[in-house]
Formats: sequence, C-alpha cells, structure tokens
Amino acid sequence: MKKYILPTLTVLGLTLGILIGTTLSQKANAQRIVYQNGTWSIEQSKIDRLLSLMENAYVDPLNLDSITDEAMTDIVQKLDPHSAYIPAKDLEMVSSELAGSFSGIGVQFTIQQDTVRIVAVISGGPSEGVGILAGDKLIAVNDSSFVGRKINNEKVMRTLRGEKGTTVALTVLRAGSPEPLSFTVTRGDIPVNSVDAKFIINKSIGFVRVNKFGETTYREFITALAELRAQGATRFIIDLRENSGGYMEQAIRMANEFLRRGDLIVYAEGRAYPRYEAKADGSGRFKDVPLVVLIDDFSASASEIFAGAMQDNDRAQIIGRRSFGKGLVQQQIPFDDGSAVRLTVARYYTPSGRCIQKPYTLGEQEDYQKELLDRFDHGEFYSADSVHFADTTTYRTKEGRIVHGGGGIMPDIFVGRDTTLNTPWYNRCVNLAYTYQFAYKFTDEHRKELTRYKDWQSLEKHLLSRDVLREFVAFAQSKGVEPNEAEIAKSKPLMVRLLNAYIVRDLLGDDGFFPLFERDDEITKRAVEVLSK
Repeated sequence: MKKYILPTLTVLGLTLGILIGTTLSQKANAQRIVYQNGTWSIEQSKIDRLLSLMENAYVDPLNLDSITDEAMTDIVQKLDPHSAYIPAKDLEMVSSELAGSFSGIGVQFTIQQDTVRIVAVISGGPSEGVGILAGDKLIAVNDSSFVGRKINNEKVMRTLRGEKGTTVALTVLRAGSPEPLSFTVTRGDIPVNSVDAKFIINKSIGFVRVNKFGETTYREFITALAELRAQGATRFIIDLRENSGGYMEQAIRMANEFLRRGDLIVYAEGRAYPRYEAKADGSGRFKDVPLVVLIDDFSASASEIFAGAMQDNDRAQIIGRRSFGKGLVQQQIPFDDGSAVRLTVARYYTPSGRCIQKPYTLGEQEDYQKELLDRFDHGEFYSADSVHFADTTTYRTKEGRIVHGGGGIMPDIFVGRDTTLNTPWYNRCVNLAYTYQFAYKFTDEHRKELTRYKDWQSLEKHLLSRDVLREFVAFAQSKGVEPNEAEIAKSKPLMVRLLNAYIVRDLLGDDGFFPLFERDDEITKRAVEVLSK
C-alpha cells in the first residue's frame, strides 16, 4: 500500500504514537492508598494478591515475570489502540526509534534468500572503520552461523546492537574474495536521522522530507532549511508522507518557525491532564516563505499536528491524501523492572478546535488497524468524493475556510493514486519485492563499474543507456513472473523509474534516491506547480 518499499532497516519499525517529551517520575503500581479510621494504609489490589498467591502457594514453580508481562499486555490492550505495555527486553529497542542515536555497528541491511546482506555502511561508523563494505554477506557472528530461515530483522538488530564499547566478531563473504573475511567491530553511537532528504527540486524550491519526530528532528530540520536557503531556496515543500509521528514538542518547534507571534499551534487536554496550549512566540525565521506540506494515509500524530497548524492558520497548502487520524497523546511511565507503559492521557486539538482522532472502540484493535484497508476498498485512495468524516461539526480556519475533524487531516488539494500505468505484471513484480532484489543483485555485480558515478544524475544517465529493464524482465522470469510484452510496454516508465531509483539508493544512499524518485512523483509535481505560481 505504501508509495514505495523501504526494505533497509536501521531502527525498529515506526510507531503510530505521539509522546509528550517528558516522563512521569512516579512509578506506576497496582496498589491503592486507603484512608480509614484516621490513618492511611496501602491496600493490595486483587492482581497483586493473585500474583503473590501464585508465587508462594502454587504447586509448581512459575516464571512469574513472563506471566506478569502477558497479563499487563492483555490489560492494556483493553484500552485505546495506542496505549501499549512494553516489556523490559523490548524497551531499549522501541525507545531508540525516537532517540537521537543508538549503539551498534553502523550498517543498513536486508535479508535475501536467508542471508543478511549489507546494503550500506554508515559513514564514520564502526563498520566502516574496520573495512566492512556494502555488498558483503554476513554468514557468522561470534563464530556461530548466522544464516537460515530463523534469521529475521529483529534477530539481526538484537545481535548487532549492544552496549557502546562492546565488540562483536563478524564473518562475511565478499565478491572477488576466495575466502571468508573476519572483522571485529567495536560498537559505537549510530545517529538516528529524522530528515531523509533535503535538496533543491526546481529552481528556488527546496524539498525536505521528515520521516519521524524524534529527539533531534527540529535541529535536523532547521539545519536543512538553512542549508537550502543558502543554496537559493525561497519556497519550501515539507514532505511528511509516511511519517507516523513521535514527540509532540518537536512538531511544535517546527511549526513555530512558520507562524506569527500568538498563532495557536495545538492544544491538548484530558481527564487528569490540564489544558495545555502551544502558541508561536514570533521567533520563527521562515514566517513569510511560501510553503506546501505533503501528507498521505500514513502521516499520523505529530505529522498531523504540524499539518493541522499550517492548515488552520492558513499558512500553507496541504497536498496529498487524508492523513491517518491519530489525535491521542501518550505518556511513557516506567516500572521498577525496566518495563514501561505508554498510556493515553489526553487528546490534542488543532487551532480550529477539531480533534482529528478517527473512531475506535476500547479493546477492538483489529478493526482499527483495518481502517486503512477499508479506505482503500471504498476508493478513497483514488477519489476525494469517497472521503467520509465521523465528525459532522463545521470547523473554520483563521480565514474562514471549512475543515473537518474526526478522522485525519483532509488536504486542501487532493491527489489520488495514479494507476494508469499499473499492470498485473508490474504489480506482481513489486509486491514480491523482485524490483528490490534485482537492484541489489545488479549493484553487487557491477559495483566497481557503477562507483565511478558520483551523483545521481550521471548514474541515472548510465543506467538508461544500459537498458536495465531488459535485464530485469529476464530476472523476474527466472523467479516465475512470465513476461507480457503489452504490460511491460505500458508499465515501462514506472518500472524504469523504480529500478533506477533503487540502484541509485544502493550506491549513493537516500541523497541520490529521493531527488530521482520525487522528480516524477505526482504529489510532488503538484506541489512544485502550486509553488511555481
């Protein structure tokens, strides 16, 4: 369903959550404080009493920690879809998603044919320092085999990450080397970047893509804007597509750069959470630049705060498709054993007063997760006329335009998915990830030749001269996708663009991928058109 596949992983998945940037100091527990006969006493809850009985009186020994984790998970699942219990073993990995860095070896990888393949080595990271190269195939870790069907993304990340300063022994196969190569890597701090790309897309239009709202997002974002302005950008496209959110304070700081003093950015309130308002302080350095914000079905929470603030203040044109619809605020509360709960404590509202949270039923998470599929089935991905909002209240922007709540941010300019060039042959190749597999194989086989090209423009020109599509058709056929000449001819522009973009990414990273890919993206082209006027 996503606009393109992102198969390389450096962090653990995206969360559809928005977190307040502080943590409760109180340790949550299941005890009740009771006032009786003039004195205070602590009374155990039924859950505490049951666990105590199980621990001390049950006939057989029990793994009470495991039972407790399962019980906590079940209890929290009875709440809204965004509250979550996080066991201690998972907390560090989950939290590192929004942190500014984590400790690891500094590689991007993919798993193909039960083998971990190094796609990219992070510049200045530990792996680069010992000589690991893109294209290497990881076959052993600490002298133990590391291939086979049991290898998955989570296992790879748990194995390669670790405490800073610790070492891990890796054995790799490398093209051109007759023997396996061994390296000892000392883990170090690996940055987790929020800004995927920043570049001049058309004359004086700067493009910035933000993938999440983490600890360093605002700093990365303002640096990207400053660099593009120095290159001549006077208008900007902020791409929040597929950005599922993160820290609310980072979205507020970003929005502050574009709004005038006193403009409301967002407010939040809950049953035990006093109303909190965030307003622009007037210090923004980009208050007058023309602006477009891109959103789609996977833009959520903090992305929707930023987009909603721009829309309700009539500050920017919002272009794309209706956003996810996540208007709940979580607070992370730690437990003594190292676990934590992310508990929904408030709802947030855009400046016009709308809550964009889509409907949900307590404990009914399956239907909630299927809502995007329902949108697809109803044709919403292709037509604005298919969009329906649960909240029928009329809200108005600062200049009086009507906007809606109860199910995401509706863009000012809707751009549906363009499927005119899609064919069954193209869809099957993409859905089975053969496009990505071929790109990696092609890059690996021609790496020495391709590394002569230092920018995406010259590399793309070379790839076009090679007729990569012909080679891909043969590759797909070897995988069982029989060629259909009419369908191949129809889908050629889409397939050539995707193959070339993936190959460029394998050689030059996201700095090459996004300028090439976005050049022909329909939503991006519409944004350029709006700003050019």
